[in-house]
Amino acid sequence: MKRMDNKIPKFKNEDEERKFWATHSPLDYFDSSSVRRTLFPNLKPSLKSISIRLPADMLAELKVLANKKDVPYQSLAKIYLARQIALERGTLSRPARKKSTRKAQAQEDGPNDAAGDTK
Repeated sequence: MKRMDNKIPKFKNEDEERKFWATHSPLDYFDSSSVRRTLFPNLKPSLKSISIRLPADMLAELKVLANKKDVPYQSLAKIYLARQIALERGTLSRPARKKSTRKAQAQEDGPNDAAGDTK
């Protein structure tokens, strides 16, 4: 983007500024060469505590899975929830499945199924 030499005028009041911006584009006064990427390393997403009731066996299984992955079970539950929400929204693609051929399917099903016979 080319550098703009336009300067934003000084306004006497808000009404004058409002009239000015109603007829001018802010992009005519924006200098993209002075833009710098900024990082906010200490910025954390806002979290809200919730209480959820789970069947005891589901919670036990979650804890076993979390232990195998060496993560806290609450974190694993958040990962699972985030993944399912992304799938529901359509923002996460499902893993690609192998395409099976008729020959491979026939080998899996057995010799009778390949010929169209039932077991």
